[in-house]
Amino acid sequence: MVATGRKYVFDFDSTLTRVEALDVLAELTLNGKSNKEEIIKEIQEITNLGIDGDISFTESLERRIKLLNAHKDDLPILVEELKTKISKSIEANKDFFRDYADDIYVISCGFKEFIDPIVKEYNIPSHRVYANTFKFDEEGKIVGFDETNVLAMHNGKIDCLKNMNLDGEVQVIGDGYSDYVMREAGIAHKFFAYTENVHREKAAKNADYITPNLDEFLFVNDLPRKISYPKNRIKMLLLENVHPDAFKSLSEAGFSVETVNHSLTEEELIEKIKGVHVLGIRSKTQVTKNVLEAANKLMVVGAFCIGTTQIDLDACKAKGVVVFNAPYSNTRSVVELAIGEIIMLMRSVFTRSTEIHQGQWNKTAANSREVRGKNLGIVGYGNIGKQLSVLAEALGMRVYYYDVNDQLALGNAVKCNTLEDLLNISDVVTLHIDDNKANLNFIGEREINQMKNGAIFINLARGFVVDIPALANALKSGKLAGAAIDVFPEEPRSNGEFETELKGLENVILTPHVGGSTEEAQANIADFVPNKIMDYMNTGNTVDAVNFPNIRLPKQNKAHRFLHIHKNVPGVMAKVNEVLARYELNITGQYLSTDNEVGYVISDVNKEYNKDVIKELKKIENTIKFRVLY
Repeated sequence: MVATGRKYVFDFDSTLTRVEALDVLAELTLNGKSNKEEIIKEIQEITNLGIDGDISFTESLERRIKLLNAHKDDLPILVEELKTKISKSIEANKDFFRDYADDIYVISCGFKEFIDPIVKEYNIPSHRVYANTFKFDEEGKIVGFDETNVLAMHNGKIDCLKNMNLDGEVQVIGDGYSDYVMREAGIAHKFFAYTENVHREKAAKNADYITPNLDEFLFVNDLPRKISYPKNRIKMLLLENVHPDAFKSLSEAGFSVETVNHSLTEEELIEKIKGVHVLGIRSKTQVTKNVLEAANKLMVVGAFCIGTTQIDLDACKAKGVVVFNAPYSNTRSVVELAIGEIIMLMRSVFTRSTEIHQGQWNKTAANSREVRGKNLGIVGYGNIGKQLSVLAEALGMRVYYYDVNDQLALGNAVKCNTLEDLLNISDVVTLHIDDNKANLNFIGEREINQMKNGAIFINLARGFVVDIPALANALKSGKLAGAAIDVFPEEPRSNGEFETELKGLENVILTPHVGGSTEEAQANIADFVPNKIMDYMNTGNTVDAVNFPNIRLPKQNKAHRFLHIHKNVPGVMAKVNEVLARYELNITGQYLSTDNEVGYVISDVNKEYNKDVIKELKKIENTIKFRVLY
């Protein structure tokens, strides 16, 4: 056992467990009763009144027990249920309860009958558990409680703690009124408002520390813990109205998350980024070198979209900032829009719709064609291009594709060796190329002239890859029969006025960069990107990082993990291992990946270490970033 000179007094309900035990007992005993929900709601209301100090605890207890209608035989079932409801960070830090057992106490207004068997598994013996006890009648029915027990009385925890006469600094960890009054009475030195399960305003307002989890409590007290840095101290900033599922998953994982529903200018972001560990953006926020210089704690940028041209990837890499995006999550949405627009443009649906909106009835088959049997030319045969190829072929189209990389054809698709070959043969040309700056005006006047007369053109890729004036001229002259454009060379930062030379042209579908903007796609992105962020923050994994060496790491197994990001110059790995050897640390696993600019080495060591080893590793020449994961 380790002695600290401090004593740690824990509440039970909503602290050691995620629930109020009597509420759970009510669920068990009232099962099948027609008025179950009403009684449970009443019990919960009485519980909260007592916890906040709005009624005396004695009254709260009496009223709840009368409503429970419970029996001694219900208690073992309750205990088994409570074992599944231990607070997550308490469960994760079980070693703390083992190593500091002599200094840990439980003072609860709950009952020893269910508390003792739960905390026994956390090395807390019955004689260090102070709680109420039930009274049973001859048939074993719970009929009351020991009214002589000090904990059955109003502010009973004060007298209980006073009678214990503990030496050293006394710290109370709990969630309610009855916990913080011990500090107010001068018997406890510090009160930690435990908010992992429930945030009670009165308790938080009167706390020395608000403690969202046990990790934070252990961190503040410099005690050993499961993770090196509490997640609630890791700040995440999500911009541009990122899907709420992202906020939910990151918050539930324990991180501190702030959201802003629009993009920020460089100036605004420079001010906002200070102290932020993770930045989440979509396509409009520019993460520039200046922003990165101001980002004193930034570790990750998550792009909740496919493109990353809005991010200075080289500057991120130089600062050791890992970038993740969502290259697959909205693929289906883009493909479905492409299919829909092909059909609408081939049938002149947009033109007919505009006419009838203007009060004109023009029933005609002119310029209205089936897609079956037509040639579709796909420029860019990546994830989107391939899926479009399969769906288009299912509609009866003949598919041709061109890609600068060697791509295997799906189905009956035919590879074209040059862009010109594809343009010459296609009735419909659709662009699905990446945001490489070399693709500026990839489709211009020359390429448009190589298309078939009366062809249809679709761009759901990037705005700058098409020469818009050249496209407008081709549509006005009749060279092209129609177009669908979702992306533009310059797009506004927020919704409002917008001008383009394509406005008002017949048989032209214009959409405001919504190719991937479906509810399903945004939900997929809000699942994919946060998982990548959390995996990196929690384990160091860089799989699917856009700008960083990719390493897939095994799960840590009772090891300390050192993550070292450095410039890729000779000798750094040797210096890392020299430091670890000097401090006699046994390496249980080591993983290295490099690219031309940076190296990323992860070392797992299986024993406690002298804190000086961290200082030494940080001091190694050419180190960019270093962190420790327990």
